[in-house]
Amino acid sequence: MEYKLKRIKRELVCPGKVLDFYRDTMELPDGKIEYWDYVHHKKGGACVVPVLPDGRILMIRQYRPAIDRETLELPAGARDSLTEDTALTAARELREETGCTSDRITLLARIRSAVAWCSEFTDIYLAEDLRPAGDQELDEAEEIRTEPFALKDLCRMIYAGELQDAKTVAGIMAYRGLLADRKES
Repeated sequence: MEYKLKRIKRELVCPGKVLDFYRDTMELPDGKIEYWDYVHHKKGGACVVPVLPDGRILMIRQYRPAIDRETLELPAGARDSLTEDTALTAARELREETGCTSDRITLLARIRSAVAWCSEFTDIYLAEDLRPAGDQELDEAEEIRTEPFALKDLCRMIYAGELQDAKTVAGIMAYRGLLADRKES
């Protein structure tokens, strides 16, 4: 299908370490010109659904300045380089943020959380047979607490609007779907 909406020009407005901010000049189907914002995410990242031997999911709590509140999320982080395999990113973030490891890390989904204005992607992995590997290895700016939850409780929090982080909602729901598929098989 040929689209009538066209990008005429993309200008870098503000380069950053992880994000570049652009101004796009867009021609609308009726011929009008508009200016749109575009954010290029340079690295992408990974998120992990860490499942404890008892079936609970190990979540993390941390303060997020962008929304000025504490959130409950799945462990996640950006790739260390453009070429890093996101499975390695997921394993590293699992170890650093929870102090656990897993030999069973499998891809559940790839999401793009804001396709209208941002190129960021996050690969979501499942980590089963979790085992302790020592203390957390947090970055200087991280203050993270871990807390296990039953899947049904996390789903209830999603439906109640208490969990809003896109990668967390997508990861939990992808895991829930996988469990349903496993029961049908």
